[in-house]
Amino acid sequence: MKNKNDYADCPVTEVIALFGGRWKLIILRVLSKHARRFGEISVRIPAISKKVLTEQLKELEADGLISRKQFGEFPPRVEYALTEYGKSLCPLLAYIAAWKKERV
Repeated sequence: MKNKNDYADCPVTEVIALFGGRWKLIILRVLSKHARRFGEISVRIPAISKKVLTEQLKELEADGLISRKQFGEFPPRVEYALTEYGKSLCPLLAYIAAWKKERV
């Protein structure tokens, strides 16, 4: 029997931890084409609460998958975009989507 710690160094587990959960993949997809403001993301994912969206954006930023750019304007404007690290996930996500379509 495998010990729970046998999976600690598993690269697949580490990757899934980056975008695991209900909303992170959807947020990454929304940001995959270009940068968006909070309201634009919220409109494209109507089922997510503003609180949860804020939390998920903070986690994605902390993991280095997205960047947050605040402009010195009034009213304040903030844009979220994929980092190069986040963009590197796009081919993987496209592959997963194609894999799913082939098996339907």
